[in-house]
This record gives sequence, structure tokens and C-alpha cells, in this order.
Amino acid sequence: MSELTHFDGDGHAHMVDVSDKPVTSRVAVAEGCVKMQRETFDLITEGRAKKGDVLSVSRLAGIMGAKKCSELIPLCHPLPITKVAVELTPDASLPGIRIEATVKTTGQTGVEMEALTAVSTAALTIYDMVKAAEKTMEISDIRLVLKDGGKSGLFEAPRG
Repeated sequence: MSELTHFDGDGHAHMVDVSDKPVTSRVAVAEGCVKMQRETFDLITEGRAKKGDVLSVSRLAGIMGAKKCSELIPLCHPLPITKVAVELTPDASLPGIRIEATVKTTGQTGVEMEALTAVSTAALTIYDMVKAAEKTMEISDIRLVLKDGGKSGLFEAPRG
């Protein structure tokens, strides 16, 4: 395992100094899902949720989550995000909603945390919007599936 960079020589947490790193194009993709009962799935996909269009609101929440990442995760750098795309795909086989977030920047550090935060925020928003119909929904499988750019180059998780 590589050295943990969020700790100094004395073991204290600190924000990593990226000032000497080159500016490169960076991208990260994360995924996750919200599993639910069939009745809740139908409520969302048929547009019958009392709070409104669950997928549109959750997509916007995911985008906002990526933009607020450095305010939520203590040691994340604020980044000039150049793109956030959040895709929400109903999947009757779960039943539930699959979420994928792609985040891009041109900067000195990666956007993995922003992509993961986008997925998490979208998932929590789905839960919030239909929790009155079902409290047993399960948010799961949130993970980084791709990251590229910077010194470590390309990472692709095995697709499962």
C-alpha cells in the first residue's frame, strides 16, 4: 500500500500540498445504487412521487454535491470543476435506481471524491424524496470505477 499522504511526519492530519504538482486534465467516474421495493420503484418511474420528479431533483442534487465536496470532506481541496454529469437509470431487476457520476477538472489533484460525493448525494436525495413511501430502501455499491490524469495515471475498477 502506498504512503498515506493526509498525515504529516508526526501523524497529524493535514491538507496535502499540491502546489508543485503539474496541472493536468483529470476525470473520475463513480457509481452506486438505491434498491427499493417494486411499489416504490413504480412510484418513481411513473412520476407519482408526492415531492415531484425524483430523478431530476436527484440529478441536480448530485451535481451540487460534487461542487460542495471540499466543504463536506475536511481534507479535500476546492477544485475548479469543469464538468459534472449524473446519470440515474431505473433498473427493474434491482428494483431500484443505478447512479453514475462523471466529474472533470483541469488541476493539480483528482476529482475522485467529487464523483463519489455526487453519487452519494444523488442517492440520499432519492431516499429523501420517497422515504414516506418506504423506509427500507438500501443505498449500496458506491465505488470509484475510473480515474485518469495526474501522476498515477489510469485506474479502472473491474466491472462486476
